[in-house]
Amino acid sequence: MAQDATAVLSDEGALHALWRSFAMIIFSEIGDKTFLIAAILAMRHPRLLVFAGAFASLVVMSILSAELGHLLPTLIPRKWTQTCAAMLFLVFGVRMLQEAREMKGGNEKIQEEMREAEEDIEGDEAAHAGTGAVGSDGEDPIPLEAVEAGHVRRRSSGAGRAGAAGAATSPAARTLKSYAESARNFFSYILGPVFVQSFVLTFLGEWGDRSQISTIALAAADNVYVVVLGTVVGHSCCTALAVMGGRYVSTKISVKHVTFAASGLFLLFGVVYLYEALLAIDPETTDFHPLSP
Repeated sequence: MAQDATAVLSDEGALHALWRSFAMIIFSEIGDKTFLIAAILAMRHPRLLVFAGAFASLVVMSILSAELGHLLPTLIPRKWTQTCAAMLFLVFGVRMLQEAREMKGGNEKIQEEMREAEEDIEGDEAAHAGTGAVGSDGEDPIPLEAVEAGHVRRRSSGAGRAGAAGAATSPAARTLKSYAESARNFFSYILGPVFVQSFVLTFLGEWGDRSQISTIALAAADNVYVVVLGTVVGHSCCTALAVMGGRYVSTKISVKHVTFAASGLFLLFGVVYLYEALLAIDPETTDFHPLSP
């Protein structure tokens, strides 16, 4: 009987972890920058290639994040990892609630995200696809036609000296960039430039994002395999929606309302993990009155 009860509780815990990870991805990624990047790329290139590159990137990111979270319980007790996860979700929930209250109604926020995503794509294409040139000091991409026609403004001598000084003092950065370019060209030759562009832009946009940190927290508090499954399924749904009709969806949703919903979800997760952390404390082995005679 005890084993049956334990199995039922384990199954319920797995289902709860699966639902949490799936819901977290859905509410975090809809209208996010990586969502819009996939939507814009799908309008310029074959949808299947864009989906494959973006989804592969998100699968890799989910596995890496979950493994990072899986390492935490090996260093500190699980009840403390659950407490840390609770605090993290509560902080994220409060911050998202503040952000939602400060947002204006309508889709102004998502239009701003759309412009940033387009700039990232155009900059990447200018630097890697031969459609322009990028300044060494981080200037905007220069169209290829302007470069060929000679309509490029000369930089000031001060900016030129600053760029030269920066280049001269960072040989390691130039070497690293050269290796990265070589690796990208190699994989572009094998997998295709569209797949690699979708993979790289999605990976860079997702790195350090709220959903990545939340995945680490979920994996630290729950079963790592269930968390990976939930996040992968969630990413697959969001990416498919983005490549099939992301721009249309972005004009119909309100980021303000989505952020309000996400903040409520994160606050709920924080309360649940805090409750589970308190339940993990064994009153029989814990001394609550260490100074009593």
